[in-house]
Formats: sequence, C-alpha cells, structure tokens
Amino acid sequence: MKTLTTGQLAKETGVNIETIRYYERHGLIPEPPRRESGYRDFPPKYIVRIHFIKRAQALGFTLKEISELLAVADGNPACKDIRKFAEDKVKDIEIRIHDLQKIKTVLNDLIKKCLGKRKISECPIIESLSQGKTRK
Repeated sequence: MKTLTTGQLAKETGVNIETIRYYERHGLIPEPPRRESGYRDFPPKYIVRIHFIKRAQALGFTLKEISELLAVADGNPACKDIRKFAEDKVKDIEIRIHDLQKIKTVLNDLIKKCLGKRKISECPIIESLSQGKTRK
C-alpha cells in the first residue's frame, strides 16, 4: 500500500500542511513512521482520520471534544459510548441557540431604539454598550 508525504496528505484531505502538523502535535493523529530521510510517511488510513476530524468540526465539535471522541473510538467502544458524545453536543448546541436568541432579542431591541438620525454621542446602541446595559 502506497504511503503519502505530508504534502500529499494535505492535498488528499484538503487541509493545510500546518494543520496536519498541528493535529500531530496535539495527538489528533498519531505520529507516523518516518523514512530514512526523516520525512513523515503517512499510511492512507490518515486520510480517513483527517476527514473524520474535519466532519466533526463541521458538526460543531471542538478539537478537544474531537480528541476525546477519537480516544473513545480508538478504544473499540460500544456505539452507545459514541452516542453519548453526540447527545452531549446536541445539549450544548441547544444552550448556545438559546443564548444566541437572547442576544438577537437584545440587539433587535437596540436597533428599534436607534433611528440612525442622532449624533454618535447620542446613539442608543453605543450608549447601551458603553454603560453595560442590555435592556431598558
């Protein structure tokens, strides 16, 4: 089976070479074998792992969470163990959505108070942010 250089792996996965090095330094991908020249020699399974990392990021998992998820997955877990990660992530997303809705409401209230015709020193948005008030 053909191995890949760092550049080839980057091209195959659509990530930057520095991203691959970052993943390696932070344990998201194991250190690959090295050639006699010292260059990294990535087996094709690294493509799958990096795609996994990128898909997990696209679903909102942090690199820390992905690292934990990979550690569980590498330990040959039951599907229920992985399901728990997904359930926890959904709860986290629901909390963030709720928080973002509150922020949206506050900003919409401030927008309604600002007619855009005042001097900057009288702008209700700037005034509210400067005073630390979020509701009047």
